[in-house]
Amino acid sequence: MGIFSKLKEALKKTRDGLSSALSGLFSKNKIGDEFYEGLEEILIAADISVLTAEEVVDEIRAEAKHDKIKDKEFVTNLLKDVLEEKLTEAELPEISYPAVIMLVGVNGVGKTTTVGKLANYFLKHGKSVTVAAADTFRAAAADQLSVWAERAGVRIVKHEEGSDPSAVVFDAMSSAKARGTDVVIVDTAGRLHVKAHLMEELKKMSRVVERECPDSSFYKLLVLDATTGNNAINQAEIFDEAVELDGIVLTKLDSSAKGGFVISLCSELGIPVMFTGVGEKTDDLELFDAEEFIDGIL
Repeated sequence: MGIFSKLKEALKKTRDGLSSALSGLFSKNKIGDEFYEGLEEILIAADISVLTAEEVVDEIRAEAKHDKIKDKEFVTNLLKDVLEEKLTEAELPEISYPAVIMLVGVNGVGKTTTVGKLANYFLKHGKSVTVAAADTFRAAAADQLSVWAERAGVRIVKHEEGSDPSAVVFDAMSSAKARGTDVVIVDTAGRLHVKAHLMEELKKMSRVVERECPDSSFYKLLVLDATTGNNAINQAEIFDEAVELDGIVLTKLDSSAKGGFVISLCSELGIPVMFTGVGEKTDDLELFDAEEFIDGIL
């Protein structure tokens, strides 16, 4: 099964909800004021924020009015184009090597699993990988990461439970420099975005990376559970303020019927989605593609 098939399957719940709602809207209303009000409600129901939904509908209304088009296919294609534009307002950074990728996020979003999938992704692209077990607080976190590292066939740097996570990062950076490693992936402890001292800890780890590996590209990625919906925007704002996020990794996309929040996230915060999980297997993680995403939900 190709990546498009995997992504489309992962988005099935979102697509089913949107498609049936849009079909019902087209059957009940001619394309006019009532139609656009209904379209806005459908987008909001798919967890696109009110602000972004209003912007999307206003753009479609203006374009359709200008071209005097009231054809269902035209409006549907226009909706796809406008949503894709919203998704790509945040520019996707190109990964250059050597690279350090630090994963951050709240508890339970799948950071450790994502470390393993990312390691496998870079290995498939011919890169050497080291993972740093900087989640030193959660019981058995390093053991869980060791399983993923062994499964992917990559080195792991870890300390005892309760150790200073910045010390783990320091050792991982030192090891990577000595060995000429292409990619270091840092797993961090899940933290509530309202806990200021935990955010300070992330800042400290970031400073260690920047000090020890000034010539490496450093990417700070927020791991988001797709089932979180629009609440993810608040999480992203707080983490971005703390460490200046470079991108998003979406997990559990196949479990969500409200994948539309991704559009608001990219449009309103200017943070691009870089990777998306499309299943539970080690190789079920790929670079995000906006066009395929939109095709998958409509």
